[in-house]
Amino acid sequence: MALFSTEEYLGRIDRTKERMAVAGIDVLIVADPANMNYLTGYDGWSFYVHQVVIVAMDAVEPVWVGRGMDANGARHTTFLKTDNIIGYPDHYVQSLERHPMDFVADIIQQRGWDKKRIGLEMDAYYFTARAHEALRKDLPNATFADANLLVSWVRCIKSDAEIEYMKQAGKIMEKVMQTAIDVVAPGVRECDAVAAICQAQIAGTSEYGGDYTAIVPMMPVGEKTSTPHLTWTDEPYPDEVAVNLELAACRHRYHSPLARTLYLGSNPPRKLTDTAEVVVEGLDAALNAIRSGVVCEEVELVWRKIIAKAGLEKESRIGYSMGLNYPPDWGEHTASLRPGDKTVLQPNMTFHMILGMWMDDWGFECSESFRVTENGCETFADFPRRLFVKS
Repeated sequence: MALFSTEEYLGRIDRTKERMAVAGIDVLIVADPANMNYLTGYDGWSFYVHQVVIVAMDAVEPVWVGRGMDANGARHTTFLKTDNIIGYPDHYVQSLERHPMDFVADIIQQRGWDKKRIGLEMDAYYFTARAHEALRKDLPNATFADANLLVSWVRCIKSDAEIEYMKQAGKIMEKVMQTAIDVVAPGVRECDAVAAICQAQIAGTSEYGGDYTAIVPMMPVGEKTSTPHLTWTDEPYPDEVAVNLELAACRHRYHSPLARTLYLGSNPPRKLTDTAEVVVEGLDAALNAIRSGVVCEEVELVWRKIIAKAGLEKESRIGYSMGLNYPPDWGEHTASLRPGDKTVLQPNMTFHMILGMWMDDWGFECSESFRVTENGCETFADFPRRLFVKS
């Protein structure tokens, strides 16, 4: 059964249709699995094949179209009526002769939407060039428009029910990060430490279990801490090195990422300890600047002023909207905490603020996931903000 009430899904659809109306879109083809989940509840590891949700202005419910063997998954996880769950035959899967979007086009024609203005998620990970080409070929009387991120912007403001799952993910995250600090040690293989971390992610707490995260543990060691997106090897951890821990917990596809840096040894370099102090000071100040009505770029400016006093600068953004998602990313690709982003913060927007300082041959990370409130922000996890030293 669907995770949220039918009323909540219908409210999400109504808000999506409001944005469709502003954009002049009659029919929206949603290929992003997070957006499909948001609008219908559909949850399955089936996004490696083509699947969509079709939202039409003249239909109350969306239509789920996916691989035939996944149709029962839609019946188990969505609020949709059976008539709006349509599976395509397996000969469409990874075929050189036909494409699943040919089948989608047939559905659109059957429902009388083939002469409409159709919105497409042109930059979604799982919407391919061939999918676009097939729709244009099969629907020659339609007008197409780029509707990328239309649903993602609707998702920015979470309901109280969504926030509750992110809070639960935050409690799991506390256990995950403590597990990482406990298991990472000189002589332990990186892969063995990650195995323990993944077990903590999935096991969750005694009250609720965890889900797979949209990004795997990212844990560079030593000089590799100079870059953020490395994973792990089977090498044992040496002594007197730093390890960046960018991890997450997930509850029903809702995420709570968290980053910390651990130093293995008794003598962390002065440049690392000094940078850690400045970064934590900047993180505290930036979090204190958050409240409803503040603009994204104003939060980043608070951080930038703090690190400038120490002669530091950071080119990349310091945070982004995140929450419900699937691999390869927990970010929503909408609001960012960076210069030029004038998105106004509103209650129940949720962000990951990650303050990573990546130098030529070393680095430091510290982050928080939080929701915006009327008068401030609330972090999802409660974990000390500092450089951890483990001798």
